[in-house]
Amino acid sequence: MFLNLETIPPFYKGYVKLVEQPDVLQALRISGYRTLELIHSVPEAKVDYRYAEGKWSVREVLCHMIDAERIFAYRALRFARNDRTPLSGFDEQAYAAHLNATGRSLKQIGDEMQHLRTTTVDLFEGFSADMLTRKGLANNNELSVVALGFVIAGHETHHVKVLRERYGIA
Repeated sequence: MFLNLETIPPFYKGYVKLVEQPDVLQALRISGYRTLELIHSVPEAKVDYRYAEGKWSVREVLCHMIDAERIFAYRALRFARNDRTPLSGFDEQAYAAHLNATGRSLKQIGDEMQHLRTTTVDLFEGFSADMLTRKGLANNNELSVVALGFVIAGHETHHVKVLRERYGIA
């Protein structure tokens, strides 16, 4: 299913604009593939690198991406099931403080990310055309199920871009 950018709340629009694919399933598959490629290119010596004081390490960024995908996919599931209960936002800094990223290997993180993306794609493949158009409220923003799929792909693309540009990951 395709998306009208005009329906995206401003907070998420920057992420969605990074998605090149017009179809949500294609966007999820391709962004997932690109992320796994990036993970496989991270030298072990760089997993704890931070480009500036107070910034997350490479490992922490990757774990944040996993957390965010889980939260966005959960929102999509709730909205697809016609659950109109408003959902709160999440404080990524508070989550990052409790990631246990340093206790995990890059391989573990990559494996989890790959499994998560597979289940996210499976989730979106199971939604009917009607379900993809259903909307809900999350973090005081109205989003459709399909929009959340593009947010997942765009959020991931954003962080891959940051890892390449600011962390020097090839």
